[in-house]
Amino acid sequence: MPNPTSRLLALLTLLQTRPSWTGAELVERLEVSPRTVRYDIRKLRDLGYPVEAIPGVAGGYRLSAGTSMPPLQLGDDEAVAIVIALRTATGSAELGEAAGTALVKLEQVLPRRLRGRVAAMRQYTEAARAPGGVDPDLLIFLAGACRDHRRVRFDYKEARREVEPHRVVQVGRRWYLVAFDPARDGWRQFRLDRMTVKRPEGARFVPREAPSAADVVHGIDAVFARHRAVVLVDAPAARITARLPSTVPVELVDDERCRVHATGESPAALALNLLMLDADFELEQSSPELDAALATLRRRLG
Repeated sequence: MPNPTSRLLALLTLLQTRPSWTGAELVERLEVSPRTVRYDIRKLRDLGYPVEAIPGVAGGYRLSAGTSMPPLQLGDDEAVAIVIALRTATGSAELGEAAGTALVKLEQVLPRRLRGRVAAMRQYTEAARAPGGVDPDLLIFLAGACRDHRRVRFDYKEARREVEPHRVVQVGRRWYLVAFDPARDGWRQFRLDRMTVKRPEGARFVPREAPSAADVVHGIDAVFARHRAVVLVDAPAARITARLPSTVPVELVDDERCRVHATGESPAALALNLLMLDADFELEQSSPELDAALATLRRRLG
């Protein structure tokens, strides 16, 4: 990395993504000499970044909370205002994940004198979240556990789990924790709104090779598609296709009818999905659970 400015920014980025790095790790990641790493650390300190040296045999460096904000040239009121804005945005279905990770980075270097003001803001303010929003504190906690490679313990569907968190992802209006579950020897996805998390974080773990993004989405889609039905719909395929996500198969039967392979997370959700077709339909493949859910809807609507 011959460009000193690019090298300095790369070093700063590394220090912001983990609690600490050894000198050898920085040398390997930046592909420079130990002397260059020490020189760049001094440059960051000269610029106002609070980089601490970690004593010991291995040694290392960490970006700690300093007496002033790093040179974003933010005043105290501005720094607190950004924290408030980011905490509010974590409840947004569109910005939640990015706001959560940005907030983790900002709070890591927040001066101590501002932490009392931020704590008071947490205690005495509350933002109503839109449907699908996530608790900001939970998102921040899980993002930090993913970053620091620490196990997370929680109750889920009346069972205790302890997993190795990898990433928090958003699918539609729901949020999921993608994690490796050692007790079940496999990768799992957990809905955040169904988790009762125990704090603080658990023991550290060595990260495993994570599943691809496609596998993660496929695993979450499998949860949504637990219940299935095939229906013959009295409407043109083009009209029904326009109303459905692209992942829902729609077969052309003739000019006035089509066949839909519908799925749902539960029998009730599948029944509501069929009603949202906004057309008459005939069940070709169903289940007793779906039949019961449709009967309940007919009774309530009748």
